[in-house]
Amino acid sequence: MNTYLPPRFDPARVPHLLGSFAPVSEEVDVADLEVTGELPDTLDGLYVRNGPNPRFTPIGSYLYPIDGDGMLHGVWISGGRARYRNRFVRTPALLAEERAGRALWGGVESMIMPDADQVGPELAGTFRDMPDINVVRHAGRLLALAESACPFRVDAELATLGREGFGGALPAGITAHPKIDPVTGEMVVFCYGLEPPYLTWSVIDRHGAVSRGPTSVDGVDEPMMIHDMALTGRYAVLVLAPAFFDLAAAMTGGSFLAWRPERGTRVALIPRDGGPVRWAADEAFWTWHTVNAYDDGPGADAPVVLDYVQWSRLTVGGPGEDTDPVSGGLVRARIDPAAGSMVRTPLDDSRVEFPRVDDRRIGRRHRYVALATDTGRTDLLPGEYDAVRWYDNETGTSRVWSAGNLSVGEPVFAPEPGSAPGSEEGGHWLTFATDRTDGSSWFLVVPAEDPASGPVARARIPVRVPLGLHGCWLPTEE
Repeated sequence: MNTYLPPRFDPARVPHLLGSFAPVSEEVDVADLEVTGELPDTLDGLYVRNGPNPRFTPIGSYLYPIDGDGMLHGVWISGGRARYRNRFVRTPALLAEERAGRALWGGVESMIMPDADQVGPELAGTFRDMPDINVVRHAGRLLALAESACPFRVDAELATLGREGFGGALPAGITAHPKIDPVTGEMVVFCYGLEPPYLTWSVIDRHGAVSRGPTSVDGVDEPMMIHDMALTGRYAVLVLAPAFFDLAAAMTGGSFLAWRPERGTRVALIPRDGGPVRWAADEAFWTWHTVNAYDDGPGADAPVVLDYVQWSRLTVGGPGEDTDPVSGGLVRARIDPAAGSMVRTPLDDSRVEFPRVDDRRIGRRHRYVALATDTGRTDLLPGEYDAVRWYDNETGTSRVWSAGNLSVGEPVFAPEPGSAPGSEEGGHWLTFATDRTDGSSWFLVVPAEDPASGPVARARIPVRVPLGLHGCWLPTEE
């Protein structure tokens, strides 16, 4: 156990603990938000977003977006009015730190863990839970999701109910980006680990029961980081970039993630019927987030189309080195299962992230992709964006709304109630945004039929909402 605090770590010098990213410690409830414009009457439900928000000043290290306690921010909308609430995801580690009044665990790179005198025998020498990345609802469960661990279940008002192990059927947990099939209602999940089996996938049926327990992915014999997945009617799609865990280096002060581009990037097509995994390979690239995927034709050998945000290499934490700048953009890969090959075509070379489609199109052909983007007019940190871009796969063009002084988050689609899944223009895009000049935060509602015109409504959040990660729209009708 390492209890040494590296003197070089100064949280006051970590960019992702400052400015629009700075954590907040107060939980608040606001009954009636001030609204500029008009909230559409068709919006009735909850927009909720998760993100890393350390409860106490971090010790040892802090690595964005890996470290941090989870904080859920919710906006409830009904009848043209809105209310706001934020709540920490109260894990056993966070409760122990609240009792102590300070941080007891260090960031993942520091390997600092409290002893039994500080937290008791059950938590001593363990890694902390960090369900701070995503939040989804499936089969009546609202889940705050971690990078690769058990999620935590919260209630309809965002209070923490406890760790969700799916009746003991998924003891290692799942990653933060499961995919829910809008046709079958199944939630397909995966999990990576530091020990064999290094990569597994599972299925949770529409009623919340585990219909396929952890199934090892053959051909993975080292611990790797895989952040997201995609789903088609036939396959679960996993991109295995050459980002390998290196615990030996981490124990001696080095990075716990090693980027090895000479190994290339592989894509696993995992048949949902349990058949053998089909592989494709190409030169090295990294992806944090997929957009969507679909089978382009009938039969097991039909190509798979995968849209995703591509980066030239993995970076975490602060800005990349000037001598090796990272490049990226929106890319489409056409994967040939029979040949084990893929052809990658750039769709948009803008700096983009946090891609979303209408969730009713998951696993099926989609037309529109919404992404946070960078106008290039001001210096922004990695993970910070000042515009939203909508890419049209049908025309190959994009529309952009520039947010000015606002830093915007991931756009989430709220379809018009009762609209058909193919009507991707019938609804609104939702996101949080924070003003870089005064720290004020807003909930934005952008019309899907004319997104470049900007928000039709802005609800003022009377407390700052730190820039975060992923969220979802939960209509009341469901």
